[in-house]
Amino acid sequence: MTVHDLLPLLPDPAALAARCRAFAVLDTVLDPAAPLHTYRSGWREGVDLAWMENGSGDQWGIVFDPAGVFLHGFDHECDATPWREEPRAHWPGLLDGLPASLAPYATAPEFQFQGFFDATVCAWRETKADAWQCGPVWFAPDESDGSDWLFGLLADGSAEAYAEFARDYWERPVDIDAVRTVLAGAALTPGITTALSPTADFATMAKAVRALGHPVRP
Repeated sequence: MTVHDLLPLLPDPAALAARCRAFAVLDTVLDPAAPLHTYRSGWREGVDLAWMENGSGDQWGIVFDPAGVFLHGFDHECDATPWREEPRAHWPGLLDGLPASLAPYATAPEFQFQGFFDATVCAWRETKADAWQCGPVWFAPDESDGSDWLFGLLADGSAEAYAEFARDYWERPVDIDAVRTVLAGAALTPGITTALSPTADFATMAKAVRALGHPVRP
């Protein structure tokens, strides 16, 4: 799967933001010390940021701006890695067509590594657009930009997919009903918290989850 296969699988921006936030809530309860997914409400004024970082150099970020959504990912081992040549260079066409309203995020300091925007996947959707878009990138059948594993879980978005991922990642049982409840946008409660992590302190989790912009109900 490349970005061309990914775009039809992405939900509309509001649903995507809700999914990103829910993943951050679930990760925070399952592993408050090192959640894989995070969500920053008010990252900038009026702008939210969803983020995933696996600790091995791979990551994705999604900016939710009033002007639209800018999505990017980086798989350091895929064919499209900028590190395939020196000096680093993006895969041809990666950022071509990026609208001016969202273009500043490709040069945002927060997304730079050694002065370069490391990305192998880029997509965007302006507020009034009815579909996701990407640059005119082309890949041979055996080439990849990392879209499959970077965004596969996010594109699926189901409780089953998240629970399977979490069981594998944290190597412990995960209550799928609790996962389904959080993904549906329900407030975090002591019962949901305990179902996800029997040893978690609800007061601590409630504070962290509120910071993500997710509702909490004692």
